[in-house]
Amino acid sequence: MQALDDLVVLDLSQHVAAPYATKLMADYGADVIKVERPGVGDVARSFGPFLGGEPDPEKSGLFFFLNTNKRSVALDLKSPDGRAAVAALARKADAIVESFKPGTMERLGMGWDVLHLLNPHLSLISVSNFGQTGPYRDYRLTEVSLYGFAGEMYSMGLTHREPTKMAGTAALFESGAAIAPALLGSILGNALNGEGQHVDISLAETHAGGVDRRHATAIGYQFSGRKTLRVAGGASGMPQGIYPCADGYVDFTNAALRPDRIADMLGHADWLNDPIYQDPQARFNAEVLEAWNANFFVWCLERTKREIWAEARRAKVMCGPMFTTQDLYEDDHFRGRGFWHTADHPAMGAVEFPGRPFIMQEGGWQLRRPAPTLGQHTAEVLAETSLPATLVARLVAAAGGAK
Repeated sequence: MQALDDLVVLDLSQHVAAPYATKLMADYGADVIKVERPGVGDVARSFGPFLGGEPDPEKSGLFFFLNTNKRSVALDLKSPDGRAAVAALARKADAIVESFKPGTMERLGMGWDVLHLLNPHLSLISVSNFGQTGPYRDYRLTEVSLYGFAGEMYSMGLTHREPTKMAGTAALFESGAAIAPALLGSILGNALNGEGQHVDISLAETHAGGVDRRHATAIGYQFSGRKTLRVAGGASGMPQGIYPCADGYVDFTNAALRPDRIADMLGHADWLNDPIYQDPQARFNAEVLEAWNANFFVWCLERTKREIWAEARRAKVMCGPMFTTQDLYEDDHFRGRGFWHTADHPAMGAVEFPGRPFIMQEGGWQLRRPAPTLGQHTAEVLAETSLPATLVARLVAAAGGAK
């Protein structure tokens, strides 16, 4: 038994944000039926990394991770047969998640009014760049423009350079993590009120309304006009920021606020006794900071990131190692907690990948099936509906054969 194994979610979404939300549902037990275009599939299938380095829609690492435990049905939503199949699936679903351009569902004859009449208990989760209404609703959005428009990008990067975003598709994953509770909330609302809801989610709003320094900096600007400035990634405090070490980098956060703990971490080194470092405001003096770092860099470069991390934890200094993907893959803690799992995929064979994001006392994460191949479950899923056998046969043929 899993926490969500009584739920059915129809997933019409693509790429990263919304599929990550539905992945969380599937990984905790929901029957997530992913609808993809025949012969094309989710656009995420075209993004790497690819097993073997050669682009292949069935060997995308990104798609694999985002679609574990889902079933894939290949349907052409522009055809009457495809829309009939979606309607049949909607009748038994608890929620539909879609990420089309605003107005697309209505043009396809599957807007909220139609779906609500079809199944009053069904919730529709519409995910778009800027929401279903408003002056920006048709604007395009990329990962970098999303983080620049609504995220914390203005404070990230070197002081003398342009701002930068988080690596990869981190912003879209953050949006997906915000979509998932909204999806669950709509289902809970139906359980309490007996009626589904149309939830309008703007990717931009998931960041603009986030808590990662945005509220404090926005309020500060509103009341004082003060802008948060970018500071160098390292050597911006005593210590504060990212510093090189013997085998990589470590990150210190607000460490300068407790000089007694820093002294403990450094073994009360003699150079710390220099009177120029005793003033709490010294860390804002560029010359003093440079002198302090000349000593601290030596201490860091003589130690590995794990050695520095151990000393920081002992002295109660907020510090973390900057792990590479290889470091995380080999980490004893992640291994001991059972974070990595292996799935046997039809096209890729045995694939080891990140598993449960958190541990539940019961009903938690399980791997029931790997990410599907395109249309893999078309016949299986449609056989569970009340559609006529002749229509199912046509849909299976249009999907690419008996899958």
